[in-house]
Amino acid sequence: MKAHVLFSGGKDSSLSAIILHNLGYEIQLITVNFGVMDSYLHARETANVIGFPHEVELLDMELIEKSVDMILKDGYPGNGIQFLHKSVLDILSEKYCVIADGTRRDDRVPKLTHSEIQSLEMRKNIEYVTPLMGFGHKTIRSLVNNYFVISELESEDLLKSDYETEIREIIRNRGENPLSYFPKHIQSRVTGLKRYL
Repeated sequence: MKAHVLFSGGKDSSLSAIILHNLGYEIQLITVNFGVMDSYLHARETANVIGFPHEVELLDMELIEKSVDMILKDGYPGNGIQFLHKSVLDILSEKYCVIADGTRRDDRVPKLTHSEIQSLEMRKNIEYVTPLMGFGHKTIRSLVNNYFVISELESEDLLKSDYETEIREIIRNRGENPLSYFPKHIQSRVTGLKRYL
């Protein structure tokens, strides 16, 4: 069965792809892009490193603009990113039967509740798979260190293909400073493999 894994090029989506591959799924990495910038290229580089096929899903820019409106209104990114992730899953579920992502047990955003997952699966007749949901931060760090060479930097400085990259660019284009809305935090990107799959 083919699993379409939402892919940013970071450690969580990369680890999810490897776990699902080891469980027997055929992996197709999917990076969502809204046409704000070509940030998907960073995910493509990482996809080449870990050896799975990669494609870009270009979605309507209106969706990410609405997410940015929410972030600017709220003064923090949580609701806007949650809205965007749920919208992306809803759109992709029209096209794919198995959708996976790197959502972890310790994540706050984006993260679907149990009832939201059930609703998505039943409404769209799909499978939504989150292989890292049962793992805590320490376990994930240990698994990542076993498989990957990673680059870790402040979000503002790391070239990555997640929602946040394009959101930050739109906020800049609107004359605002993204650091006023996003707390400082470290992001990662997979740059090499320590062991072959």
